Amino acid sequence: MRFLLDTHTFLWFSAADPNLSSTAYGLIADPTNQPLLSAGSLWEIAIKVSLGKLQLGQPFEMLIPQQLQSIGIQVLPITVEHLTQVSILPFHHRDPFDRLFIAQAIFEQIPIVGRDSAFDDYSIARIW
Repeated sequence: MRFLLDTHTFLWFSAADPNLSSTAYGLIADPTNQPLLSAGSLWEIAIKVSLGKLQLGQPFEMLIPQQLQSIGIQVLPITVEHLTQVSILPFHHRDPFDRLFIAQAIFEQIPIVGRDSAFDDYSIARIW
């Protein structure tokens, strides 16, 4: 199964954070699944690290590639088609990163794994 991870889902899985739901953990840990992480999530993490709003256990340039590889996560690039979808999304959600992830999930026809119930206002499946 292909699915898109919300940024916090990726971070919580990487850190073995107890806030991660058991359903999300099971999906990500299942080697038969294909978890995706938006390039936008990597940008969001980098911004928050640079602003001091997020501290990682290791430097970004070490932790992120290691986690992507060890978990088996593919990075979903941001395409013109994704951005076209962003441009027509209703404003149920105002966060620009989340709007990108919603647009990517809609275009790719895949669910998002995340706890943000605001995603439910869009025509995507959310798993938590």
